[in-house]
Amino acid sequence: MSAYARLVEKAAEVQLVADSQALLGWDQEVLLPKGGVSYRARQMAWFSGWVHEQTTSAQWGDWIAEAESEIVSPSVEESANLREWRYQFERSTKLSKEWVEEFATAQVEAKAIWAEARKQSDFDRFAPSLRRLVDLCKEEAEQYGYEDVNYDALIQKFERGSSTRRLTEVLGGLRTRLIPLVEEAVAREKAANPLEGMQFSIDKQQQLNREIAEAIGFDFDAGRIDTAVHPFCSGMAPSDVRLTTRYDESDFLSSLFGVLHEAGHGMYEQGLVGENRGQPIGSSASLGIHESQSRLWENQIGRSLPFWERWLPRAIEIFPELAGVTPEAMHRHVNEAELSYIRVESDEVTYDLHILLRFELEKALFAGELTVEELPGEWNRRYEEYFGMPVTDDAKGCLQDIHWSMGIFGYFPTYSLGNINAAHLMKSAMQVDGIAKDVGKAEYASLLQWLREKIHCHGATYFPDDLIKRATGSYSDPDALIEHLRTRYL
Repeated sequence: MSAYARLVEKAAEVQLVADSQALLGWDQEVLLPKGGVSYRARQMAWFSGWVHEQTTSAQWGDWIAEAESEIVSPSVEESANLREWRYQFERSTKLSKEWVEEFATAQVEAKAIWAEARKQSDFDRFAPSLRRLVDLCKEEAEQYGYEDVNYDALIQKFERGSSTRRLTEVLGGLRTRLIPLVEEAVAREKAANPLEGMQFSIDKQQQLNREIAEAIGFDFDAGRIDTAVHPFCSGMAPSDVRLTTRYDESDFLSSLFGVLHEAGHGMYEQGLVGENRGQPIGSSASLGIHESQSRLWENQIGRSLPFWERWLPRAIEIFPELAGVTPEAMHRHVNEAELSYIRVESDEVTYDLHILLRFELEKALFAGELTVEELPGEWNRRYEEYFGMPVTDDAKGCLQDIHWSMGIFGYFPTYSLGNINAAHLMKSAMQVDGIAKDVGKAEYASLLQWLREKIHCHGATYFPDDLIKRATGSYSDPDALIEHLRTRYL
């Protein structure tokens, strides 16, 4: 057996364990009893340690070196696998097994404490856990090494080829163009809320959400929807993808848009090539690409007029109290710009301001310009500067997102990259024969197939920027997103 074949075989074995760990992670958010947190931390630490041992062993490194020398003219796929295996090996070998196990333990414990702290709006309860994770991630960055600032090393975990400097330039430029657009959109006269005073039972919301997710292309033979504190998607394999959402009985749109967003992630996971599981070419390209899929289905599709012309009649059948609401009224309602506290429930035009706030705070944390203890006050100060509203409690402020409790710093900027990529992809797709006509009838099979061919099936074969260019003919920039927002909101 060649060294490359050994790598493929061993990678598949390691992926089986990693996917089992992912299943335990899903279970922790959805089903795990409170008393099981401590033991789950031990389980997750063992899984993380085992995977780390396998992929940093001398044998693994030898196989990579042998494969690099034995394949004289590698295919595109072989070249991508070797490139990513080499990159991952060189980074992973800089981390000790002890660090990996401690980090996994800290994640499990912090998520459980965060969930309770969020319920009670008590940042002080969460602060020690967050401080531990920040310190561990600073250690991680130092071990990886970086050219400019330590935050760069963390960004690279989620967006290959990016950097703090580049993201500051891109997102800073986006902010400059967004501010006047936000001001104009927010100032528009508001229509009455067509859902005011209504109640929507959770079981009926679940029924509608499932029908819509299935209609846009999520395969329920290979997936399911459950309830969690914070919506997320967990892919154990293309044949087992778990979505979660949360419910508000006074607003069925909260869970619906959560499902549309997570189904976008889920369809990407379902569109990866199963036989390549464990290889880089069988995994997603980056978080910025992953977010492009979720934001495309949530916003470009879910907030469009054709979507509501198709789905409002069905919603009225399920919720008769909606009778009298028109598609036009619903379309305007879901696209009204309003300054709000909660990121996941914000409209498209103000959403990226939420991301910019988090990005700036993360940069300050890792530059040593901000301590964990100072985070709530600085969050509140910057939020009021950006949005003109005082933050009344931590649950609406710095405790609202799960990400920091998972120790994933450098992740938030990928949401804005996802918005930029989604608009760029959608603009290109709508120029393909038949897709615009189908989307206009709220039929999405051709759009999903285009995404399967252009994005999903390639996995991490190409760097994110190059994948977008191959799909559309040009690199992403904020132009398509600004154009989309102006058309929809102004």
